[in-house]
Amino acid sequence: MEDILIFLRRTFRVNLNALTHIMQKENLNNTNTIKEKKNYKKAPLMPIHLRVFTAVLLGQIACGFSLGISGTALSSASKYITISDLWTGLIGAGSLIGLAGSILIGRLSDKIGRRKLLMLNMYVLGFLSLTQLLTNNLILIFIIRILIGLMIAVDYTVGNALLTEWLPKGEDSKGQSHLLIYWTIGFIASYLTGTFITGFGSYNWQIILSTGAIPAFIAAIFRSIFPLPASPSWLASRGKVKKANKVIKKHMGHKWGLPQKLKKAKPVKEVSWTILFSRKYLRQTLVGGLFYACQAFAFFGISIFLPILLQGMHVTDQKISGIIYNGGMFIGVLFGILIFNKISRRAFLISNFLLSSLLIGFLAINKNINSNIQLIIFCIFAIILSSGLVLDYPYPTELFDIKVRGTGVGTCITISRFGAAAGTFLLPILTNLGGANLAMITCALVLFAAFVICLIWAPETSPQFKQNN
Repeated sequence: MEDILIFLRRTFRVNLNALTHIMQKENLNNTNTIKEKKNYKKAPLMPIHLRVFTAVLLGQIACGFSLGISGTALSSASKYITISDLWTGLIGAGSLIGLAGSILIGRLSDKIGRRKLLMLNMYVLGFLSLTQLLTNNLILIFIIRILIGLMIAVDYTVGNALLTEWLPKGEDSKGQSHLLIYWTIGFIASYLTGTFITGFGSYNWQIILSTGAIPAFIAAIFRSIFPLPASPSWLASRGKVKKANKVIKKHMGHKWGLPQKLKKAKPVKEVSWTILFSRKYLRQTLVGGLFYACQAFAFFGISIFLPILLQGMHVTDQKISGIIYNGGMFIGVLFGILIFNKISRRAFLISNFLLSSLLIGFLAINKNINSNIQLIIFCIFAIILSSGLVLDYPYPTELFDIKVRGTGVGTCITISRFGAAAGTFLLPILTNLGGANLAMITCALVLFAAFVICLIWAPETSPQFKQNN
């Protein structure tokens, strides 16, 4: 009997050990299955990436067009109605003032997500553009331009955040820099549209303004036909891990999922904008906002009111000169993309602002230069300044982590819009007071200030150069 009991005990132990081994093996297999879910940010380019990128780039074309169209429209309006320098500056700066709402848009996107805002804003932008046909009241036009700027702010902040959060690692910053090509296409297209639309008499300038509806509705319709997905990383940051993985599976397949870092991230319920001015984020906020503001001051002030500035420079053929300047701007963006990942972000910013300030300062000081040489230097300035635009989207985005990215980028854009609005508002006034030279020397001083700011404070964010910072 005792022998039987010993046998049963031994048999039970063996079976128990075997069962334990099987269970451990099963658990290991399950763990391996979980681990087999690859990080969706390391996936190759897929149709979903192309869909998101196309939706965002169409928005950028619409934004560039809507911002640029006011300059040529106001130049046309001056032929038929009397507009003071004050109202010229205010209406030109209207959309840029509206863009200051980016801080609110960024906070809203961090709270409710990216998708909802991007599915709606282009329809509203198109509708607002058309309403400019219905009134020539300058106050109402100014208000409409502010609201247009607010809709543009959605694509500036939310569109870039969604693109960064969907594109594969390495492609995200590259994709953002490439967006500037499409923004520039929209901006240049607005100049050409405004320059060549004629024959409508006193309604001509209103028709020019309303053409902003065309690219806006194209972007809106595309987003309706090919709906934008939610951001997996945003969902994860809100504790919605299962939903995030479901979105990834739907658009990329079962092999891909959230990285472990996002799975373990603590949900963020509310982000206060004041955190951006805490010790942790203060440097990023100031640099991201101030470099952008100084750049925008010169770029938008000169580009939007290029016809007025060329007139002040006593350029004989302003139409051709404007096309040449805008061509230089496009070449500059392409050049910026070419060197984007070949030099550090910090070195790019410092050299760009220094060279730009020296070139426009040289033009301002030397009043008696041959007009052809003057135009050549002006175009080189356009190339250099525009090349720095490729940093406008990726650099502020790289400065902030996912928890505060929408709010952080929105705040930087808001700060930058004060600079853009100031430049756009002041340039026609400065040109009227002291000629084109006064406007250009002001731009030179602002750009040099940006050089000093970046030299002292700008952090390195480029992955390949970051370790050396």
